[in-house]
Amino acid sequence: MTLRLLLVRHGLSSFNLERRIQGRDDLSELTAKGEEQAKQTGKALANLPLDAVYSSPLKRAASTTINLLSTREEGITPVFDKALMEVDLAPWSGLTPKEVENKFPDAYQTWQRNPIELILTKKDGTQYSPIKELIIQTKFFLNDLLKRHPIHQDQTVLVVAHNAILRCLVMELINMESHNFRKIKLDNASVSVFNILPNKNQKFSIQIECLNSTAHLNPSLPPQGEQARLILVRHGETDWNKQGKFQGQIDIPLNQNGIAQAEAARHFLSKENIDKCFSSTLSRPKQTAEIIMKSHPSVDIIEKEKLLEISHGSWEGKLEKEIKENWPDMLDSWKKAPASVHMPMGESIQEVWHRSVKCWEEISLSLAPKETALVVAHDAVNKTILCNLLGLSPEDIWMVKQGNGGVSVIDISVGSSKPDVVTCLNLTSHLGGIIDRTAAGAL
Repeated sequence: MTLRLLLVRHGLSSFNLERRIQGRDDLSELTAKGEEQAKQTGKALANLPLDAVYSSPLKRAASTTINLLSTREEGITPVFDKALMEVDLAPWSGLTPKEVENKFPDAYQTWQRNPIELILTKKDGTQYSPIKELIIQTKFFLNDLLKRHPIHQDQTVLVVAHNAILRCLVMELINMESHNFRKIKLDNASVSVFNILPNKNQKFSIQIECLNSTAHLNPSLPPQGEQARLILVRHGETDWNKQGKFQGQIDIPLNQNGIAQAEAARHFLSKENIDKCFSSTLSRPKQTAEIIMKSHPSVDIIEKEKLLEISHGSWEGKLEKEIKENWPDMLDSWKKAPASVHMPMGESIQEVWHRSVKCWEEISLSLAPKETALVVAHDAVNKTILCNLLGLSPEDIWMVKQGNGGVSVIDISVGSSKPDVVTCLNLTSHLGGIIDRTAAGAL
């Protein structure tokens, strides 16, 4: 049983277009482009049944909701919930970032570097913390949502809101520390997918199926700024993925579906400028990289041993039911507390974390501003890299989904005071839709 949450940021607004701060004031309206983005988002979600829709009542979000739902045949009445209103930045509303920086230099620097610590002053002279208040608001909304939609029922719920409130909702779902607010990105009309599953030991478990997908829009990836960019891809499907066998470091090649997935990823990324390419030394990521780089034939593929998949040791080549016969307790721990397990004759997830993150940092440092590198690796490797970027721990690897042929995008910080940003995570629209339909096989 799964409660699926679809999180959508409103389309392009008049203040977005003018680069003005919006906050909670209802001064900004959806532009014609924003309306079209909302309709494109509706079409991208058309095949997904919706059990409920919740929206911020602010005009830019409400209009997005109405335009999005206009593309569906079945009639759904949205609930406009004040708990989804945007962060209250009243003293800044209507100003450009440059105007705020000139008028409130210290507060603006706090907003850029550590938003959780921002303190603003209302017209009556009282001070308040916008993000701390927003986090409380987020908790209220999520608790209320889970009461209305119990996890033990299979339901899909759409939530349409704003940048800051949705970031806080993401942080609350994955138990992300509030100082990591700027480590994620949510673009206009983007779709993020979260699966909420029952868990005996906790209230629930969370899986990030997709974060900030703009694949249904034009351009299909958020524009790159002055920073370097890394595109992280998981290799295409193998027969062992399909069968659910633990591969680890056994060198299994792509099957025909995996080749097709790599071709789809190549087409999806064909318009991106890729300056460098790195791959694990195993054949399945190398094949995937070779296919994608057909669109960039002048770029060599550099193999990195540190990007090898986790060594499952004695588990490699076995199905889960076979492992359960000989290592039932260890398999159970691997599912519930992966950081506590050292594979028999293999590795621990901490060992994979250490080498994969070190390799990722080496690659990042090798890039000049505006350069883009493709990195093709494996499920566990990609999960450790993404968890590290999100400020999560080795214990959290099951929280991050990595579909065969899935694409993630990370933008490297220009200044040391800002974090690297997970711009997109596990995009699979090029494989048949926003929902990840790739093999759910073993690592």
